[in-house]
Amino acid sequence: MKKIITMSILSAMLMLSSLQASFAAGTNYNIRVDGLACPFCAYGIEKKFKKMEGISNIQVDLDKGLVSVDAKEGVELKEGEMKTLFNDSGFTYRSMKATPIE
Repeated sequence: MKKIITMSILSAMLMLSSLQASFAAGTNYNIRVDGLACPFCAYGIEKKFKKMEGISNIQVDLDKGLVSVDAKEGVELKEGEMKTLFNDSGFTYRSMKATPIE
């Protein structure tokens, strides 16, 4: 009897972990930006992305001029929007690379 209950619990745990993985799918965006020089710059960019629906895991690398964000499934960052966001913030948008999160 204990074996059956244990197997049922293990099966349920496997199903939940696979469901969680399917909800985690989305896109990681790496955005190249010029002009990021200090922590205050990074904080300003983080605030802009935190206001956006479906964006998480915001990371700013000042040395590389790279902003990395994750977007949940169905949320797409468009190049024109990113140019406007960074230019309005006083930075120069250079490029963006999107990679699916698996």
